[in-house]
Amino acid sequence: MVNRTLKASEGSPSDVERIKKESNYLRGTLVESMLEPISAGISEDDNRLMKFHGSYLQDDRDLRNERQKQKLEPAYQFMVRVRRPGGIATPNQWLVLDDLARKYGNGTLKLSTRQAFQMHGIVKWNMKKTMQEINAVLMDTIAACGDVNRNVMCNPNPYHSEIHGEVYEWAKVLSDRLLPRTRAYHEIWLDEERIAGTADIEEIEPMYGPLYLPRKFKIGIAVPPSNDIDVFSQDIGFIAITEKDKLVGFNVAIGGGMGMTHGNRETYPQIAKVIGFCTPDRIYDVAEKIITIQRDYGNRSKRSNARFKYTVDRLGLDTVKAELESRLGWSLEEEKTYHFDHNGDRYGWIEGVQGTWHFTLFVEGGRIKDYDDYKLMTGLREIAKVHTGDFRLTPNQNLVIANVSSEKKKEINKLIEQYALTDGKRCSALRRSSIACVAFPTCGLAMAEAERYLPVLIDKIETIIDEVGLRNEEITIRMTGCPNGCARHALGEIGLIGKSPGKYNMYLGAAFDGSRLSKLYRENIGEEEILNELRVLLPRYAKERNAGEHFGDFVIRAEIVKATTDGTNFHD
Repeated sequence: MVNRTLKASEGSPSDVERIKKESNYLRGTLVESMLEPISAGISEDDNRLMKFHGSYLQDDRDLRNERQKQKLEPAYQFMVRVRRPGGIATPNQWLVLDDLARKYGNGTLKLSTRQAFQMHGIVKWNMKKTMQEINAVLMDTIAACGDVNRNVMCNPNPYHSEIHGEVYEWAKVLSDRLLPRTRAYHEIWLDEERIAGTADIEEIEPMYGPLYLPRKFKIGIAVPPSNDIDVFSQDIGFIAITEKDKLVGFNVAIGGGMGMTHGNRETYPQIAKVIGFCTPDRIYDVAEKIITIQRDYGNRSKRSNARFKYTVDRLGLDTVKAELESRLGWSLEEEKTYHFDHNGDRYGWIEGVQGTWHFTLFVEGGRIKDYDDYKLMTGLREIAKVHTGDFRLTPNQNLVIANVSSEKKKEINKLIEQYALTDGKRCSALRRSSIACVAFPTCGLAMAEAERYLPVLIDKIETIIDEVGLRNEEITIRMTGCPNGCARHALGEIGLIGKSPGKYNMYLGAAFDGSRLSKLYRENIGEEEILNELRVLLPRYAKERNAGEHFGDFVIRAEIVKATTDGTNFHD
């Protein structure tokens, strides 16, 4: 249903719209491209379609210049992203991904900020085997990327463990029911045969349509008092409302998103706005109808302005809400009261329900690998061999060894101690509150380092915070190699966005609970300038802060930066 009184964005469709239109529901020429023996890469059109299948073609940028000198094609490789609603995986699934990463990938697993697994370094000739082995343990990569709804997030370890199970089930429902219906994935990777004589016209996408969405779409469910999923960064954020320890429904927030483009003031991060409340049984209907509004009115001309946040801002929040309720055939209730305290993880052993335990492990940068002096990947492999619960990826790139029985706790704790797996409690609170995107060497969009550099920078910032007594004060710090927002930089109390090699834009002033955006403080600065700024700001914070005042709130009160309450004044 399209409301003819509303106007879609004007302009000719982008080339990506052509690719989707001509793709035969995401098939394109992927079969032929993956079998082509001469190049390790694929065409740009097929790479666009590959994203819908949960993968990106990348190259090792550390080797790019040397290979160019040798007149060799780039060191092409694929990143594969495994969709896990709510970030939950079984021990057997963990072992399979661990094996695939070492057998076909670069020997590491990346825990993403959307609670998905990423494997890097997979060459074209191993892609089909990788996909099939993922499928064999009831996992897939469908819609982990592309212009569709992506992995649905939810709180992995809330204060009320009973509520978590219920919220997780709704996250699974949303993730599964909002998947594309094309069988292209199953045909290309799993050798499913098309039914003979079936015409292409008979295959339809009942919700997405043949062109899918103008851009990616993200949904997350938060369980107060924790906003660890950064619910206001989502296209749709559902906030669980409980009464007497019972889930009664969800507040609905729409129009969030982190990405922007350097130098383009028409692009900006945005925080979602709450528009009402619905009962749990209506959560799918709400999500589906909101997605169809974006399908019909999103910008298909400029991809830099194609996210749902721009659709909401262009049409107006009240207009979008009215259109939603028209499509639903019923009205949202008034929003319910809720409160967020923080957006971090709770580390170490925490008692769950029915005799279970959870151990939250600090994983710096979300990278699971064996270091020379820290056998993280090996230790988790050994735990997975005996674990009878599950693993939960947190939105902060950490890992919960979850649902550990009382009988297994002693055995697993012994392995934690044997491999010196850290809960991060000996680290500074700043380090525990850090997030970094992948950036170099695999991300083609990166302008500066992030994952590899942020720990080094924090080493130097820790000297400052130790001097002024802030080691145990949580300050969220986030670094991205480009402005796309994979580490949700605009919601960091200290945000560093790559501008060029070794140079970053420095942002300050986001809210600790994720409800306010940051503001540009210094532009295009390097490490020395970053540290010089923090040598002034952090001592001031230590000396002048009010009781319980977070760093992001302090820099607003001290008029160091202005508060950014809406993305439309992000650049002001």
